[in-house]
Amino acid sequence: MISASTKRTTLTAVMLLAAALPAYAHVGVGTTSSFTAGFMHPLSGLDHMTAMVAVGLWAALKGGKAIWAWPLAFVGVMLAGGALGMLHVPVPFVEPGILASVVALGQLVALAVDLPVSAGVAIIGLFALFHGHAHGTEVPENAGGLEYIAGFAAATAVLHATGIAAALGLGTRLRGFARAAGAACAALGVGLVFGML
Repeated sequence: MISASTKRTTLTAVMLLAAALPAYAHVGVGTTSSFTAGFMHPLSGLDHMTAMVAVGLWAALKGGKAIWAWPLAFVGVMLAGGALGMLHVPVPFVEPGILASVVALGQLVALAVDLPVSAGVAIIGLFALFHGHAHGTEVPENAGGLEYIAGFAAATAVLHATGIAAALGLGTRLRGFARAAGAACAALGVGLVFGML
């Protein structure tokens, strides 16, 4: 059983993370060669942040192996996508794929869709490829980008862990809150798709 103190701490951390987001500036070309720049990048855009937290929420709702397999799949495929972006290998539909990830992952959480772990890995991996490619294309040609890549991988893992901690910290009685967060994620994605945000 998770203590009330742990639940309060988890909720406070999630609220502080959300409150701090407007202070972050989007990473621009030329500043993408450091760990800090890479770490801040996923925190600078609602599309990246919400999709990554949604992965954690969905993994926690599924439970079992999904708690580690789905976030690990996201980070691993995202790194592969980042390498493709750095090498200028074209991947079609990157921006639409990122927007679709926000809507789809939000819906999967909101509906608490119970898929086999392998199916979740495939879905998450597809979306991770788009996110990674977008990160990789922003690394300037004159930078090795390894520190930047390590930074965005670490931030992604933190965002996944935030989603997992939030869902697990709320416990089964408040499982509906995690699903409501998924619905908010999907709504945010629709707003991004139609340019309302």
